[in-house]
Amino acid sequence: MSAGTVVLVRHGQTQWNAFRRLQGQADVELDEVGIEQATQAAVPLAAMRPAAVVSSDLVRAARTAAAVGDATGLEVAIDARLRERAFGAWEGLDHIEIEGGWPAEYALWSGGGQPEGVGLEPRGDVGRRVAAAVVEHAGRLQRDETLLVITHGAAISAGIAALLGQDAGSWNGVSGLGNCHWSVLHPTRSGNPGWRLSAHNVAPPS
Repeated sequence: MSAGTVVLVRHGQTQWNAFRRLQGQADVELDEVGIEQATQAAVPLAAMRPAAVVSSDLVRAARTAAAVGDATGLEVAIDARLRERAFGAWEGLDHIEIEGGWPAEYALWSGGGQPEGVGLEPRGDVGRRVAAAVVEHAGRLQRDETLLVITHGAAISAGIAALLGQDAGSWNGVSGLGNCHWSVLHPTRSGNPGWRLSAHNVAPPS
């Protein structure tokens, strides 16, 4: 069996988000805006009556998930496979700094490529690990149940690509999400791929 609905939620804002610095697997806390975003988003997410909540172990996701856990009364499971993509030497830098220090690598990355020598985790690997975590946790639930997954922007886009049967390393058909926005997937009853994207980058009601 599998959960009939999976909701992938990006964490709330951090100061690095606000200054457009790559975070990757650096463990950056939510800022005041992000804490408020998590609190507000927890209300409509709790209204989905999830059966389970699982989160990345990085603090910005775990803190967002804790707000959801408080609103639902559910204990949050932690899964390190839901971590953000690692960006190696670029973590903590903004795009101007990256372009200035690695112009050729930045040009390749901006065009959807995979530059070497800077420690970027291959996007295809990110998609496979995130998808594996989602499938495993969803597999513990029933068709009438909902799974909430609190994770990160690049992890979500790569994970969705993998769940849709694409190679996230070469297919860039999924856009990013805003902070505390979410995407909704349902398993297909037959055919290929095994999952269908029914909503993307959904904002909580204002």
